[in-house]
Amino acid sequence: MIEDPRTALAMHRWMVLSRALDEVCCRESAHWFPAEGEEAVPVGSFFGLRPDDVCAPAYRGAPIVYVMRGAGLEYVLAGALGKRTGFARGRHFNFTAPIELRVLPYIAGDLGPIISQATGTAFAQKYRKSDAVTVVSFGDGTSNRGDFHEAINLGAVWRLPVVYVIQNNHYAISLRLDKATAAKALVDRALGYGIPGVAVDGNDVLTVHAAVQEAVGRARAGQGPTLIEATTFRMRGHSAADTAAYRSSAEVEEWKGRDPIRRLEERLSAAGVLSAEKAQAAWAAGREEVEAATAAAKRHPDILPTDLGIEDVFATPVQEA
Repeated sequence: MIEDPRTALAMHRWMVLSRALDEVCCRESAHWFPAEGEEAVPVGSFFGLRPDDVCAPAYRGAPIVYVMRGAGLEYVLAGALGKRTGFARGRHFNFTAPIELRVLPYIAGDLGPIISQATGTAFAQKYRKSDAVTVVSFGDGTSNRGDFHEAINLGAVWRLPVVYVIQNNHYAISLRLDKATAAKALVDRALGYGIPGVAVDGNDVLTVHAAVQEAVGRARAGQGPTLIEATTFRMRGHSAADTAAYRSSAEVEEWKGRDPIRRLEERLSAAGVLSAEKAQAAWAAGREEVEAATAAAKRHPDILPTDLGIEDVFATPVQEA
């Protein structure tokens, strides 16, 4: 049964667009970080948030969150292609978006700071007596960093309006989760900080969305943070060039049977909401939209060595009278 067909169909569209966007970015750059198979976590976590909420998505799958928040697909792709018109002005993969969209940039040299930054925005929201919330997602490997523990401890002590989502795809680059932590479930860490912990099937977008929305409701009501572990799987390597020889083909094939987009389509079909023909049309439309945006982005100007000007390194000198 699909309780809210309109929401389910909207999330299906975003996941299809995310897959199409990912395919093109992997084709265009061997350095791209594929999100194939993980689409349900970013879409389910960040869909339906208010414009004044803050989103801090993990870098794997982040571009679709930018588009969901209102960033132009053409300019997201311009960033992925290193164009001057990208939101990072060609200096970094497009893991950033216009500040007015209230999306935190994932452009640090390592992966943990965004958890602390998201906790900081939640502090600002509470300080200003707003009922806005912050949702932040990050990988299983990142959850082993000190940033994770320090930020969640502070968020819990101060009862900040923040939802922490672990996008557990089982691998930190090439290191399996069971080689990195002895914990049977990462969500069990919530107990140590006195906050609710929720484990969900990260390949079921409806389940992810429901869990995050419940946690958002708690945060808006002043009840503090929630830790959510969404278990998913990275279908491709760490980067587009990574052959992922450290994984067995049997493991990958097993997870292919849990493809989050196909699973949602099966549920929508069973509920009489989405026919096979409409599903095919959605895929065709998504790929067409991405290809058109890619062609347009390729016509954007490349970054030049002179584009890193003094104004991007130093503050403007104060002229003495």
